[in-house]
Amino acid sequence: MPLVRIDLNRGRTASDVREIADAIHEAIVEAYGIPLRDRFQIVTQHDTGSLIAQDAGLGFERSEGVVMIQIFTQRGRSVQTKQALYAGINARLAAVGVAGTDVFIGYVESGPEDWSFGFGVAQYITGEIAVPASGAE
Repeated sequence: MPLVRIDLNRGRTASDVREIADAIHEAIVEAYGIPLRDRFQIVTQHDTGSLIAQDAGLGFERSEGVVMIQIFTQRGRSVQTKQALYAGINARLAAVGVAGTDVFIGYVESGPEDWSFGFGVAQYITGEIAVPASGAE
């Protein structure tokens, strides 16, 4: 049950934005084996200059087409699963025209007590929703 924030600079068409969001979700579904409708995304477009994404010393420049992605999810996935996710996101975004140098991913893990899906209740804790097994959500 990842919550995904996608931040972009303004200037893309609505169709382009949807393709980017779909590509990210498809990569998560593939890497984590979650249901297709297990989708929670927040897409925010920013004025030029509001996103600052430098190269972190890697020696490349990002363009105004940068896509900054934050994935909030349950802890417990292996390094290999996370690496597969990052590669899958990159490949799917490349297929919709986003350069690899413009893909930035931040990954944040939490526990079952950190999620409420409505009604002010932590459903993983009450048992209303099964806590995902390690490696799947």
